[in-house]
Amino acid sequence: MRRLYALAVFIPVALALDLANASPAAVFFTAALAIVPTAVLMSDATEHLAARSGPGIGGLLNVTFGNAPELIIAAFALEKGLHEVVKASLVGSVIGNSLLVLGFAMVAGGWRRERQHFSREATDRISTLLLVAAFALVVPTIVLLLTGHGHLPGVNEERHDYSGLIEIVSIVVGAGLLGRYSIGLVLAVRGRRGLFDMTPDAEPPEDTWTVRRSVLLLALAGVAVGGMSEVLVGSIEEASHSIGLSPFFVAVFVVGIAGNAAEHWVAVVVAVKDKMDLSLSIALGSSVQIAMFLVPVLVFLSFVLGPHPMALAFNGYEIAALLSAAVIARIVTAGGQSTRAEGLFLLAVYAALGVVFLLA
Repeated sequence: MRRLYALAVFIPVALALDLANASPAAVFFTAALAIVPTAVLMSDATEHLAARSGPGIGGLLNVTFGNAPELIIAAFALEKGLHEVVKASLVGSVIGNSLLVLGFAMVAGGWRRERQHFSREATDRISTLLLVAAFALVVPTIVLLLTGHGHLPGVNEERHDYSGLIEIVSIVVGAGLLGRYSIGLVLAVRGRRGLFDMTPDAEPPEDTWTVRRSVLLLALAGVAVGGMSEVLVGSIEEASHSIGLSPFFVAVFVVGIAGNAAEHWVAVVVAVKDKMDLSLSIALGSSVQIAMFLVPVLVFLSFVLGPHPMALAFNGYEIAALLSAAVIARIVTAGGQSTRAEGLFLLAVYAALGVVFLLA
């Protein structure tokens, strides 16, 4: 994790380039790199604060701040009315965790081992939730098609003319996902099982930050993430056009990865240490948090931020990516063991989706 802090050098660089009205592509990519260390700092501060607060409050803190970078980035995009960018980045986060990160973890962890083992019961629980969430997220789009109120939105088409029915269905789906997630969180906090491993140490490690230090650094990280997110979102459209890529592709494969960099790194590192239970919990658990917590929150926020509410109407590529990632992750983790060959397969699927999205 500490190695990623070296990327903090890009924070002043991104600000300077933005103030100097430099190339949008340079501004965008430096801002994307600058978000990584701020997200890492936010993750570290949350982890240390959770260690001091105990398992109950710790679980709530992890949920509240675990996806804060993605939430902040998406909030700025919502304010500018970039709903398709928001949805694409959320899809990118889900497939990035369940295919890219999980694939790298299996390859790295299984590089010198024939196979690695993990808790089948816990992994089945998380992967099933991800599968259910993925199918739930596409319900508004199915309603959109069946009721004849419109067609699948295009890859780069910003649409705000959905019927009130689609917005209502989006709210109902979001409320259902958030409600199910909240129930799982309550059960996890009370019973120390479910979505999170809530078994605490008797005492926090000696090098754990104090509450005051954790809170101050968490606040600092929040301000930094907010600043870099504003720069990132403000340059995404011009940057994508200047480099010949669609905002859709950039949102899925750049923005969708930047905010999750800290969790990506940890998942691979612990897999190398043969802690696959933790690695899969991070990778798949993050996808579940995004699908069942972050997406509903952003749907509700869209009624406050920006000129129009955000309907959960995904294009065909996003639907295919969501469902295929959830189904494949469920199949690969069903046996309670993993190999580097399975990891390579996940990476191949992610690369294939990248090629398809690039040509879309």
